[in-house]
Amino acid sequence: MRLLGIDYGTKRWGLSYGDELGLALPLPAAIEATATERFSHLARVIADRKITELVVGYPYNMDGTAGFKAREVDAFITELERQYKLPVHRTDERLTTHEAATRTPKSKSKKRHAPAAQQAARATGEVDSRSATIILQDFLNIRYGPALLPDEE
Repeated sequence: MRLLGIDYGTKRWGLSYGDELGLALPLPAAIEATATERFSHLARVIADRKITELVVGYPYNMDGTAGFKAREVDAFITELERQYKLPVHRTDERLTTHEAATRTPKSKSKKRHAPAAQQAARATGEVDSRSATIILQDFLNIRYGPALLPDEE
């Protein structure tokens, strides 16, 4: 089993990879100018990584109802299923973008938290791929239980 996590956005699609080991890892985001180019990017990742399942963050409201972007994500999922013929799992993405934007790798420099650095992380898709990683990790935790990392023992 090889999973591709996707955080769908109008301009960028964050991506992450996971397998039966239960650990999600970020991949470079699909940041191409058009949806057609982003779908080509996905096709390359799916082929290169031999992906068997897709996990897409689904926009639920805090009360559990489908969010305003749900129709857009549903259309995206329909296109994923049509193009790649792979199972697609929807998983709750509430607050993942906020968590990804605020959770940054440890750095000795405060420059990483500066507005310009945060804007650059958004433009490159770094935040979107961190969101996709959180989405996929949540899915893997439900399916296999939380992964134990060395510092958690």
